[in-house]
Amino acid sequence: MKISLIVTVLNEARSLPALLDSIAAQVRRPDEVIICDGGSTDNTIELLRGERRFPVRVIERPGCNIAQGRNAAIAATTGEVIASTDAGVRLDPQWLDRLVAQDAILRHNVAAGFFLPDVHTPYEVAMGATVLPQLADVQPEKFLPSSRSIAFTKAAWQAVGGYPEWLDYCEDLVFDFALLEKYRPFAFVPEALVYFKPRGSLRSFFRQYYLYARGDGKANLWLKRHLIRYGTYLVGLPGIALLSLVQPWFLALYVIGALLYLKRPYQRLGPALRSLSRSGRLRAIGWVPLIRVAGDIAKMMGYPVGVWWRLTHKSDKS
Repeated sequence: MKISLIVTVLNEARSLPALLDSIAAQVRRPDEVIICDGGSTDNTIELLRGERRFPVRVIERPGCNIAQGRNAAIAATTGEVIASTDAGVRLDPQWLDRLVAQDAILRHNVAAGFFLPDVHTPYEVAMGATVLPQLADVQPEKFLPSSRSIAFTKAAWQAVGGYPEWLDYCEDLVFDFALLEKYRPFAFVPEALVYFKPRGSLRSFFRQYYLYARGDGKANLWLKRHLIRYGTYLVGLPGIALLSLVQPWFLALYVIGALLYLKRPYQRLGPALRSLSRSGRLRAIGWVPLIRVAGDIAKMMGYPVGVWWRLTHKSDKS
């Protein structure tokens, strides 16, 4: 099989060296690397064109979104199998070799890799534990892979019409759903790992989750989850406050709710604390509820914006 690796980038000069190093270190290198740039204004293009360890073809599409960039890169490939990853990650040396094992990719048409947080600071450790799944959380038959760690046949990409170019975020989830409908089940390859660095500040994380939720609204994804969140914050929390005016013991529901709300993030956080100093552990523990609440508020703000877009741009979904 000829394997084509595709990536989309936009102003990724800081993160590119780690990705390029990890591509060069692959046990099985891709037969070609196609990278679509969405209009970078830093030295991303210069870095890519200066790569000498393996051949890189750069496609420039200023102003394109991620879905458009991925489709453009895939359209330019000559391989039978497409492996996809993103800037901002580093690949395990055996990532591609494991991901495109012939029996899995040929039988299933889609191979879902996995990713782990690449964390160092107390904030990053807390972020990884709060927002990124662990392998124990995954049900392989229901797992929807991120396009930072996935492989599929080019024929499968063509059969489902590629990535949905009307979506600027959550495009990989909609692509996953289309592939699932046609090629269920995916081959789940948890040992095909990429290491993903979470957002480095609460502000950038808030923007990321706002955009993710806006994408959910545009694509009409996870309505039940969003309704539960609105009900909790806008009805449940004020309702408990009102009830506590009559019976103060109702305030205990806040404590019970907080314990349930933070249980899984703290379970994930526990093993990671060993890598931190004592003060770092305390900071990581303190970051978890702040990250969780910030993410929820960002989602509640972004989702209705996406819904409004969906209701007023129905003709754009093509």
